[in-house]
Amino acid sequence: MQRSIDNSAKNIPKKKRKLRRDDIELSLLALPTTIWYIIFCYLPMFGIIIAFKDFKITPGKSFFFSLFSSEWIGFSNFDSLFASGRIWILLRNTIAYNIVFIILGIIVPVTLAVMTHLMRNQRAGKVYQTMMFFPHFLSWVVVSYFVYAFINPRNGLIASYAEVLGLPARLNLYRNSKFWIWAFPLINLWKTVGNGMVVYLAAITGIDVSLYEAAVIDGANRRQQVRYITLPSIKPMIIIMFILNVGRIFYSDFGLFYQVTQGIPLPLRNVADTLDTYVFRSLTSNASLGKIAAPTFIQSVACCITILVANGIVRKMDPDSALI
Repeated sequence: MQRSIDNSAKNIPKKKRKLRRDDIELSLLALPTTIWYIIFCYLPMFGIIIAFKDFKITPGKSFFFSLFSSEWIGFSNFDSLFASGRIWILLRNTIAYNIVFIILGIIVPVTLAVMTHLMRNQRAGKVYQTMMFFPHFLSWVVVSYFVYAFINPRNGLIASYAEVLGLPARLNLYRNSKFWIWAFPLINLWKTVGNGMVVYLAAITGIDVSLYEAAVIDGANRRQQVRYITLPSIKPMIIIMFILNVGRIFYSDFGLFYQVTQGIPLPLRNVADTLDTYVFRSLTSNASLGKIAAPTFIQSVACCITILVANGIVRKMDPDSALI
């Protein structure tokens, strides 16, 4: 009986959805953004073929003439990149730091958002929220000067109190690789925690108040309310932020690793050099554009794969929380 009902349901012709007036209006509103993305995001993707060519600029000719006239060399640019062995250090630093950033970028902002939401003094909560959100508006150049004020080996704050801390008087932390392994996550957290906290706090404020009122009637305390109401309610937002961050796991914040370290001194190359800083340093050298385009091509493909894999895992665990 059930099979016959299913077969009859399949044989029912589906009605074609007509284009409504609201659809036309929304499409017109989305048209400028769509055109912008096509021009500035999709058309430049054509340039990925530079990674497979010995790109040379022809004097007096256009970019496209130089691009098509350059010789195809296949994966030679990638071979030279992997042959140097430097790519493995770049990948290690880029992925390892991003994993730490993603973990801290979820745990700390969610905790601060919950704590701010539970504060009874709303005015104090607004003050704390503003103070934590303020570093988000600072550029990495300004942040680098803040860091310089602390670790300047001549007259920095740490150098001024070197005797009290038991450190050498002329300790140069700009050349101390062990210091930066811990400094990068802390500096990145200090600058980005406010933005993430605001996102999660907005999700918390959207929770129906009647759920908390019912929980109070049932005798639930604050900890139980957070565990069984707040965290499950903001779970979709946490998953969305996780997927978006995983999609950029092969990219690094250039300002954090290059500006804050004052150009990545040679002793910090093994702990601070990432794919993005390597590309920038290659651009300032005499390296060919094909060899520079090779790591960026790897970044794009790898990030596309990771975001699809992360979304697929989330879709199997919780289909309603997946992006695609």
